[in-house]
Amino acid sequence: MILKASLRDYLGYYKDRRLVTIFMLGISSGFPWVLIGSVMSAWLKDEGLSRSMIGLFGIVFGAYTINFLWSPLLDRVKIPRLTAMLGQRRSWIATCQVITMLATLGMSYIVIKDNLFSAALLCFIIAAASATHDIAIDAYRIDILPEAESEKATAAAAMATSGWWSGYALLGAIPFFLADSPAFDWPRIYLVLGIIMGLLVLVTLFAKEPESQRDHIHKQLELAYQARLGHSQSAINKALAWFAVTLIEPFKSFFTKNGVKTALALLLFIFLFKIGESFLARMSIVFYKEIGFSNSQIGQYSKLGTGVITIIFAFLGSIFNHKYGIVKGLFISGLAMAASNLMFSWIAIAGPQEHLYAMAIVVDGFTQAWSLVAMVAFISMMCDRAFSATHYALLASLGSLGRTVMSSYSGVVIDDWLQGDWALFFVITALMVIPSLLLLYMIRHKLYDIESAYHLSKK
Repeated sequence: MILKASLRDYLGYYKDRRLVTIFMLGISSGFPWVLIGSVMSAWLKDEGLSRSMIGLFGIVFGAYTINFLWSPLLDRVKIPRLTAMLGQRRSWIATCQVITMLATLGMSYIVIKDNLFSAALLCFIIAAASATHDIAIDAYRIDILPEAESEKATAAAAMATSGWWSGYALLGAIPFFLADSPAFDWPRIYLVLGIIMGLLVLVTLFAKEPESQRDHIHKQLELAYQARLGHSQSAINKALAWFAVTLIEPFKSFFTKNGVKTALALLLFIFLFKIGESFLARMSIVFYKEIGFSNSQIGQYSKLGTGVITIIFAFLGSIFNHKYGIVKGLFISGLAMAASNLMFSWIAIAGPQEHLYAMAIVVDGFTQAWSLVAMVAFISMMCDRAFSATHYALLASLGSLGRTVMSSYSGVVIDDWLQGDWALFFVITALMVIPSLLLLYMIRHKLYDIESAYHLSKK
């Protein structure tokens, strides 16, 4: 679907303060991945742990794959006192940010060689808190824009993507620059990261809570369920109705809205789409260090370089998705992912040449930006606002399931299956995108209809 808004009108969307808040919350969403991802991998590598052990440490990211299990609670459960002060979305975001901050500060007191279990436990706490606050942040982004402003969805996706990469890559560059300084060891670096996480709580405190009819809709659904139970006002029937609306209605709504066949196809596509890219991402820091790049080079290119390039391409990708449709944006980003992975295969053959590293970062930045903007907008389009937290978490966690569980074995693949052949590893990751693109092509006409209905229904 091609939208009629001019480029000037579209760029004007970014003046909206709500989109600035989405950007800042995106930083909070991306930053925890630094804490348990690239920085932890670098620390473990410097401590002499094997690639297989480093890869398996990534299992803590499994929290992102199952967060849909508790996502209905973020639509329904109110945190005592805090929800009254901040609102449903902000109270959950702030609570999880504080937990993440405390766990990060706890990491600064660990001698990791002697306390691998404690480190893994703190990483899991960070992952669980971050996965939970991601649910609330995604729901906040959907809820803060009224349905009449659906054309701002791709702009909001671009701001969320840019924010995420600002947190993950730009802030994520800091620990790698500090790591090459004799004044900082990894525990002291985690102390700095914990302070940064604490500052991000201020963003939530000063944000505006979205207006929503969610509570009213949920109440009406509860009354309907109670009526089916025989008009009884007993505590048991009220409890059953509450659980039905909380746990059953969101999934029923999703399958009813899209149809069973299309809904299942959508779930499978989201599961498959970014597996190859995630295999690469999980081992990228290990690869850079083994191939011969320094911590400062990693910080300069993989963090700062990727972050800046991703932010630029996020806005360009959002313009394309806005004008030509989200589905076409997904096709392009899928092809770009394969090309990006092949660039890393080239580096594995040629060795630590900085100009190749820079080229790979440009291609990878384009890939990251385009695919994230398209996927965020795509998933947002599929959500019912009455259950925005549950629906977004269900769809996003499926993508994380494919990425996290399977990519946790990336080190095993390199060590045991490929005997350290990085070039072949990256070729395999490039081929992993093909099944998802074939599936997307098969259901493209249905998706075009959904996309058209989404925009037309909001006008």
